[in-house]
Amino acid sequence: MFRTLPNNPWLKIIFPVLLLLPAISSAHPLTLALENSPAGVVVWFYLKLGIEHIVPSGIDHILFVVALCLLNTKIKTILWQATAFTVAHSITLVLSMKGVITLPPEIVEPIIALSILFVAVENILISDLKASRILIVFLFGLIHGMGFAAALSEIGLPRNRFFTSIISFNAGVEIGQIIVIILAYLLLIHPFGKKPWYRKAIVFPISLLIAAIACYWTITRIF
Repeated sequence: MFRTLPNNPWLKIIFPVLLLLPAISSAHPLTLALENSPAGVVVWFYLKLGIEHIVPSGIDHILFVVALCLLNTKIKTILWQATAFTVAHSITLVLSMKGVITLPPEIVEPIIALSILFVAVENILISDLKASRILIVFLFGLIHGMGFAAALSEIGLPRNRFFTSIISFNAGVEIGQIIVIILAYLLLIHPFGKKPWYRKAIVFPISLLIAAIACYWTITRIF
């Protein structure tokens, strides 16, 4: 190869690097570093990344989880909704990262905003939680999983530790959601959930605020 180059030692160094630039630029340097890191480092990195994607960075997911908590004051029911959401977003997160399913952010992000709007408006319109809420939450969770995948794709996953890293990230997301649920329960539901004015003073104004924000997000993400 070098025999065709001018007799310049610098070109003999630079030319191979230029040939490798497309391959280097296609992989996130942090991901390349994690491929050679111990498993514990990989687990902690993606666990922390998953938590931070919810708390404090995921304001849209925080509002979705808070909206899920408001309609019913029983912690068991809240956790059932959270479980359906977790199972759903875990499925699409794995499938999206494997390239089995793909949806552009231009579609995913507005639907995520609409899911928040839907749950918030439902909190206002109905007073009793319907069994169909679990199915609706599951369907919305499938979309949210694609949103998680889009964020995770910006960094990528180590090729030699795909499932370790994606399970760690998902566990971090779940921990973030549990933090939001615990805070909502301790600050709103446990002290005020049985008060006769709970819906009028807590559920309505918070749901209206969440609905207004979600409506704004929907419009801006579409246009």
